[in-house]
Amino acid sequence: MKPSLQPGLKYVHRFVVPAGKTVPALYPESEEFVAMPEVFATGYLVGFLEWACVLAIKPHLDWPAEQTVGTHINVSHSAATPPGLEVTATVELIEVDGKRLVFAVQAHDGVDTVSEGRHERFVINKERFDARVREKGKRASA
Repeated sequence: MKPSLQPGLKYVHRFVVPAGKTVPALYPESEEFVAMPEVFATGYLVGFLEWACVLAIKPHLDWPAEQTVGTHINVSHSAATPPGLEVTATVELIEVDGKRLVFAVQAHDGVDTVSEGRHERFVINKERFDARVREKGKRASA
């Protein structure tokens, strides 16, 4: 982590919602999801907010050796967004507690506020993290 990784970092990220990021596309194996409205899926919204947070702090990490993983998300999804609309995420790093990072996040689709809340990420050493995941996979298959 670079000394520049400090509270107050802000980032704005934009994304035009394609049909492939709607509820029916989230789990095409689920007939229930396929039958649901074609709007930006909450699962993809969460990923979009995480993406914005990653982009906000990437210049302040020793990338790609240092990365972050999401550890907690608490956000609303208060408005439906149809495909074709541009969603804008605005994120701010509000707390750095060792390797734990806390963000205030918001998303807007040009008409409505789509989401507001908090997101936590944890700084990892990618090589060590990947080694632990491989070891866990070995233990699970034993």
